[in-house]
Parts: sequence; structure tokens; C-alpha cells
Amino acid sequence: MNKRFTFDFEFFDFFEGMCFIISENGQILSANKTSLKKLKVNLHKINFFEIVDNSERDLLKDAINNCVQKQKSLDRHTKFKVGEEQMYVDLFISPYRTSENGTTSENNCFVIAFNVTDKKEREEDLQRFYYVAENTVNPLQITDTEGRMIYVNPAFLKVSGYTKEELIGNNPSVFGSKKQMKRFWSEMWTTIKSGKVWIGDVENKKKNGEPFHTQLLISPILDSQQNVTGYFGVHRDLSEKKTMEKQLIHTQKMESIGTLAAGIAHEVGNPLASISALVQVAQRFTTDDLVKEKLELVKNQVNRISKIIRDLVDFSRPSNFEFQLTDINKNLTEAVEITKVGVKAKDISYELNLNKNIPLLPLVADQIQQVFVNILLNAADAILESHKKDKKLIVKSDLSEDNDVIITFSDNGIGIAEENIPKIFEPFFTTKKEGKGTGLGLWVSYGIIKSFQGEIKVSSVYGQSTTFTIFLPIQN
Repeated sequence: MNKRFTFDFEFFDFFEGMCFIISENGQILSANKTSLKKLKVNLHKINFFEIVDNSERDLLKDAINNCVQKQKSLDRHTKFKVGEEQMYVDLFISPYRTSENGTTSENNCFVIAFNVTDKKEREEDLQRFYYVAENTVNPLQITDTEGRMIYVNPAFLKVSGYTKEELIGNNPSVFGSKKQMKRFWSEMWTTIKSGKVWIGDVENKKKNGEPFHTQLLISPILDSQQNVTGYFGVHRDLSEKKTMEKQLIHTQKMESIGTLAAGIAHEVGNPLASISALVQVAQRFTTDDLVKEKLELVKNQVNRISKIIRDLVDFSRPSNFEFQLTDINKNLTEAVEITKVGVKAKDISYELNLNKNIPLLPLVADQIQQVFVNILLNAADAILESHKKDKKLIVKSDLSEDNDVIITFSDNGIGIAEENIPKIFEPFFTTKKEGKGTGLGLWVSYGIIKSFQGEIKVSSVYGQSTTFTIFLPIQN
């Protein structure tokens, strides 16, 4: 059924969009009430292009010209200028024939403009959020209401070691360390499902198995009816905090060792002094050569125990940070004696090759000895792990042509894997099992040597041997 209808332009007065009939040069021939209401100007006294922002005016003129010339409709996005404010609009432009006084004109256009300012602002807000999210150093993740990840930012990928394809659609438990109890996560879900923000410290696990500690803030994403539609998680790296905590624990442990060593020196020193005095008395009153020989052996061992205790007390005392002329060879010898006492040193053959021409160096004596002991203890661990029959540790001191003192520690232990060599001086990096090392010894040693304007280097053949080399400058 075909019928022909004729409409007045008032038909468009109740349209949500702003409707216009304009000529090719922008003259407004008709406008609906919606456009008069939203633009708040007398449209019959101005040109259509006057309500278009200056930056968009020429582009829109070209678009309308093409519409008229090609008699083809098109869509455009532009900006209207309403007083001092801008209005973003989507335009539908269509050729429109009009008849007036019996004359037909094809140079007119029918235009509908939809105000999309709110939508545009939301898009810009989203774009700004996306830029911030993509470039922040904090790992971010967004999950749906079931806990499946629907977004992770580059920082999250970097810290976790996973790719985006491995994470999107999966539950965050994929990198969970399982260190937190079920009750911990149950309380978290109860909180965020109720629409509240949850904050907690968590330990996760990277793809390579390494732990990473973060403070996690999870905020529910709510719709206009305050219904939870997803969850937004922000991680704050706690590595530095954990490092400081471990340093504090280690410092406290060293302080305890110092206190214990002082107590041992007092409690053991007095009996040793009595034993030494009794031995000397017995030596004076005996004429038996065999007894004298055995008593001399006892006296030597008593003196050795006394010296070990004194060295342990000296080593565990807080550093005085005072530079003084230091005998490197003496320090090396004492460090070897300290490490020999431990169970680790059992069956290890120590060889000292010391250059007697090395001058005294301005150093902090207890700090340089701490470096030597750290390296020697690590070497002893490496030797014992190798399970070799011939356990050997060689310590050398010498002078270089560049006016440096060179100190080397060479062991025939398990060696260091090539990929680990660049990381051994980093804080808390250790290849030892949990509880067997703090990963602080070589880091502290590196800092001490650097403070003396020196260098410390390492070379290793995995499965065979390791050599640490220290260079200390001879200063005038």
C-alpha cells in the first residue's frame, strides 16, 4: 500500500536530535524546537557555520559541499560553540530538495545533530585512565565478578613475568604463592563483594618461581545502581620494605651474636685462664719429658681457644668506621683462623700465599676483615656442596704494576652458574637453600670495598671453581 504523505517541519520538533535544513552556504532555512532549546540562540538570524567551532568550520563546509555536489548522505563528528562552552555533536547530513514558488532547489541539506558531549567526556576520561594505567609503575589488574582477569597493565606483566595471553581469562591464583591462608582470601572476598575497599599485604609468585611482595588494594567497580560489576586491583611494590625488614633482622641477629660472644668470652675466658695457669705450674714441677710435651700441647690449645674467642668478639663488635693503617696479611690470616673454627671448614685445606712487601693500607680494619670472612664462608659452602675428595681453598695477596694490592680467594667448589654471576652482588640474591643464607654478605662486602675506592670481581667455571679478586689502591 503506497500513500504519499506531506509533513511540515514541525514534525521534527519533538525529536531528541537538533534538526536543520540549510543551504549550501550555511543559511538556516528551518530548525526544530530542540535545536532552539539546546543552542539558546536565534537560529534564523545567524549562519549555520557560526555555531560551529572555528577549528572545525572549514572541514564541515567541505563536507556539506560534497553532500550537495554528489547528492550523497554522510556522517561527521564536529563541535558546536554554545556561548563559552563547546558541545560535541555527531552529524547526519543528507541532500534535501526543496520547492519554493514552483522552483526546485537541490543545493540544500537536511542535518540532524546529536549531542554526544557526555559520551565524549567519558571517552576522554577513559583514554586518560588508559594512558595512566598503561604507563604507571604500579601493577594494575581488573577482574570480572567471578575473579577472572579482563585487564592487566604492562607493569603487571613485567613484575609477574607472564604474557597478557597467559593471564587474561584466568584467575589471579595462577601466580599465587599459597602463603596466605584460606581465611585471608575469604575475608577479602567478603569485603569486596559488599562493595567495600580491601587492603592487604600479599606474597605472589612470578612465572620463574621467584616471590614478589606487594600491598594489594582491591576496589569494587560499581554501576549506576551501585551493583558490583568487577574489581580493580592496584599493587604497590614492597620489595624495599621487605629488604629493610631483612636488614633489620640481620642487624639484630649480629647484635645478638656480639652479645653472646662477649658472654662466651667472659664465661669461658676465666676457666681457660685457670687451666693455663695450672698447666704452667705443672710444667714447672714435672721432670718427665713426655708430660712436659703433652702439657705444652694443652697450653697451645688453650691459647688457641682464647685467641679464637677474642677474634670472634672483635669481629662481632659494631664497626667504629675509623680509618687506620691496616696490615692486610694479618687480617687475612685472622679471617682464615676464624673460618677454620666452623664445622664448614672441616677437611678443607687452606693455603696462604702472602706477599710480605705489601704496605699498610688506610682501611677500617674490622670492615675489611668482615669482607674476607664473608668470602671465605661462601667458599667453604661451595666446596662442601661439591662433595669433592680434595677440598682446597687458596688465599693470595700480591702487588700489581698499577700500584694496587691484589687479594684472591680461589676454591674448587661447585662454581657459579653463568647467568647468576651478574647478580651475586645484589642484595638478598642467594643460590643457597631457604634459611641457609641471607644474600646480604656479598652485597655488604661490595659496598665496603667500594667505600675504600677498590674493586671486587668474580670469575667462575660452573662445577669446577670460583675466584674472587679484590683490588685495593695503595695511597700515598
